[in-house]
Amino acid sequence: MSACEDLNAAPQDITPLPPTDGCADCLAAGRRDWVHLRVCLDCGHIGCCDFSPQKHATAHFHNSSHPVIRSYEPGEDWRWCFVHEVIG
Repeated sequence: MSACEDLNAAPQDITPLPPTDGCADCLAAGRRDWVHLRVCLDCGHIGCCDFSPQKHATAHFHNSSHPVIRSYEPGEDWRWCFVHEVIG
């Protein structure tokens, strides 16, 4: 188990906010050019990864201070803490 208190406090999963078929911010802007999706374990926001042009998952962290995301890719269950830069 990780020594990161944010990862320890975060749930393993969360019900994502609609839409669940892509990055919420990209879809709102009429874009579909994300690479991978991440879900915020605080509020369920779906954002695109840092390999995507818009990097909405990281932007969501900076705007909300919600520290932990989980991969929203099929078959992946890793979580990432932005504050401590640790994967769990």
